[in-house]
Amino acid sequence: MCGIAGFLSFQNGVSEDLLKQMTTQLAHRGPDAEGFFYDGKCGLGHRRLSILDLSEQANQPMASHNGRYITVFNGEIYNFKEVAEKLQIETKTTSDTEVILEAFVQKGASCVQMFNGMFAIAIYDTEKKELYLFRDRIGKKPLYYFWNGHHFAFASELKALMALPFIKKDLNHEAIEDFLHLGYIPRPHSIYQDVFKMYSGYWLKITKNGVEENLYWDIQACIKKENIDDEKEAFQKLKQLLTSSVQYRMISDVPVGVFLSGGIDSSTVAAIAQEQSKTPVKTFSIGFKEEKFNEAPFAQKVAKHLGTDHYEQIISISEAKKLIPELIDVYDEPFADSSAVPTMLVSEFARKQVKVVLGGDGGDELFLGYGMYQWAKRLHNPIFKLFRYPISQILKTRPQNVSYKKASSLFAYPKRKKLASHIFSQEQFLFSQKEVENLVTFPITNSAPLLTSQFGLLKCNPMLQQSFFDLQYYLQDDLMVKVDRATMKYSLEARSPLLDYRLVEFAMNLSSDLKYKDKTSKYLLKKVLYEYVPAEFFERPKKGFSIPLADWLSGDLKFLIDEFLHRKIVEKHNIVKYSQVKALKEKFLAGDKYYYNRVWALIVLHQFLEKTSKLSEHKKK
Repeated sequence: MCGIAGFLSFQNGVSEDLLKQMTTQLAHRGPDAEGFFYDGKCGLGHRRLSILDLSEQANQPMASHNGRYITVFNGEIYNFKEVAEKLQIETKTTSDTEVILEAFVQKGASCVQMFNGMFAIAIYDTEKKELYLFRDRIGKKPLYYFWNGHHFAFASELKALMALPFIKKDLNHEAIEDFLHLGYIPRPHSIYQDVFKMYSGYWLKITKNGVEENLYWDIQACIKKENIDDEKEAFQKLKQLLTSSVQYRMISDVPVGVFLSGGIDSSTVAAIAQEQSKTPVKTFSIGFKEEKFNEAPFAQKVAKHLGTDHYEQIISISEAKKLIPELIDVYDEPFADSSAVPTMLVSEFARKQVKVVLGGDGGDELFLGYGMYQWAKRLHNPIFKLFRYPISQILKTRPQNVSYKKASSLFAYPKRKKLASHIFSQEQFLFSQKEVENLVTFPITNSAPLLTSQFGLLKCNPMLQQSFFDLQYYLQDDLMVKVDRATMKYSLEARSPLLDYRLVEFAMNLSSDLKYKDKTSKYLLKKVLYEYVPAEFFERPKKGFSIPLADWLSGDLKFLIDEFLHRKIVEKHNIVKYSQVKALKEKFLAGDKYYYNRVWALIVLHQFLEKTSKLSEHKKK
């Protein structure tokens, strides 16, 4: 796991000093070593977090055996030994980086099809002066890029690109719309107009003629006509894939642990990891002093049953408060997923013991674990579709509690093609598309991510449609971003066994009746887990990795509302209408917790705007 940055310039060049400035911004991602390649036209920078082959020989940038190609690489290729064997590569190190390079020498860009892992790879052809970029299938590893026809630049995080003086920091209004609606900014947009997030499952070729985009893995193309519907066969296949995936992700030359929340997904990963380990696996969980949000006892119970070496930390408002000002520095753009706070805290906690952790991300999206999938099914009911607006109005007249308000807003969806993003945003208590239109001061583009009905074999199943939306957007542009930045802030590598592409392809072809059966979500995944841990351990409502944000914003964190949603700040930036912000503040502070996440999103947005404007003012001086 590392941080990478670089450029290919076709006009006047970019200095080596700028390359070093970019790479320095990524020091937290790789504190163990740094390296640079520079030939006047191309620059490649690397910060290393040593996981495989801890020797200096495995440092980057690394040159191919023939000396023609140079690479910097962030991530892990779990099957690098098999790739080396298949291509008969004689290696000088035990590093996956060397295998990437030699596979490229033999097969060109098509080598990426052979890799099972999480990765962002840059390879420079020193003879042809061409640059190649690759991003993994699921988008685990981040990669931002800039291209203006003269300079192409890339980096693991936005902050590294911002070191380049020719990149303007003009705000992307479309990204702001998406953020207010979804709580995150989905690909290909970033908060800046001229900087983009590379699509997952793609490779790019950059030459003097421009940027060539190539799709090498398409999740829709993986869906077959016939579903896997034999339960016994599916169970055996799932267990086999889970075991293989966890085994791969335990390959390391440094200590490996597991994030354990006590839920289905992380418990499954912990159980299989412990089964594969000769010694007790280190597991980590955090809890909250607020009892209704504290799942630490459940994690402790699972850990005791599995026999792991368990570590637990209970956090308070004071610890969370310390991290709030750092969120913009960590995420570089507006990011409203408040579970970033506990993720950062557990990452810092785990880093004291291990350098690599396994997590349970992906289980809900792949096996229909979220409650919103029931809403997708409900809202596709012909009767509800026909009478959705009257139902919404009736619910508005009921006692004004959070549940009725949420249900009312869910029924009031706009056009059907916008239903998926609507369900997500209202489940997250964020702004509907109509609310965004009324809120912002700029002309609306009305182009938030939409899941249309044109998704092949998924189109007849609303639950699968919704899960596909999450897999494409929420998982990749929220959850993966959250975990990557939170762990890398503390130089900790996070691996996700449930997101092995083989397992994703299996899940996409698994009958929905084996994902949601007898009113049981994640049915088949739970069957595997219950071979290791008793089912009664999980007989409780799903909570998720959340913090008591509504309570905290009403109490100790109220200063954030006072500071960042003050009339002076809102009108200074003129992105949203203060009249709307004021009305929202008044409702929330009067005790209506339904609006807490809308308030939080506006705080995060203005925290970002304030920080960037102050940085701009400082540079002008």
